[in-house]
Amino acid sequence: MLLETYQAKGLLTVTLVNGVTSKAGVYAYRGDLVLKEGTLREGSTTDRRPPEALFIHAALIVENDKIQFINGLLPTLKLLSVFVEKYKDDIAPDCSAIVYVENIAKGMQVELAGVIYKLLPFKEGLVWNELLEELYIEKSELKNQSAEDKVAIAYAAAKTYNPKMPVVTFADAEAATIVVVKQAAVGAI
Repeated sequence: MLLETYQAKGLLTVTLVNGVTSKAGVYAYRGDLVLKEGTLREGSTTDRRPPEALFIHAALIVENDKIQFINGLLPTLKLLSVFVEKYKDDIAPDCSAIVYVENIAKGMQVELAGVIYKLLPFKEGLVWNELLEELYIEKSELKNQSAEDKVAIAYAAAKTYNPKMPVVTFADAEAATIVVVKQAAVGAI
């Protein structure tokens, strides 16, 4: 199974949810997905440094060993092409993809490897909560559902999500990126 393969390769980290939904053969995952593995430590063939790039707070639905739904946060737009290159063989052609990106100022859609990625700007907050709000999913809809089925509910809503955002080329999307300035967090005074 795809998620087990990812787990064995060390591509899943900070896992919150990883299991089967109430629909047999449909698996849900929430956590971080490795985009660029860390380098091997000196003298080791298996011990790696921390990942160099992550798909942060990712939510996946996997059915028939294909990614049917992907959501999460990318610090930079260029990591979207890294994701597509690394996982393209596992992404279903009809995948519902809603991706938050820190370095874009407005929503847009891009097509990569036959899949339309709906890109939304991200400022702050929790990615999962932002997704639920974007898809108009009420907390009452999630009540008494398993963690896996909550991801499945988001996927069901994502299938009909059709924002009025322009479809642009990836090159045009990259040209529209912004510089993200993060404020330093200060502890108690």
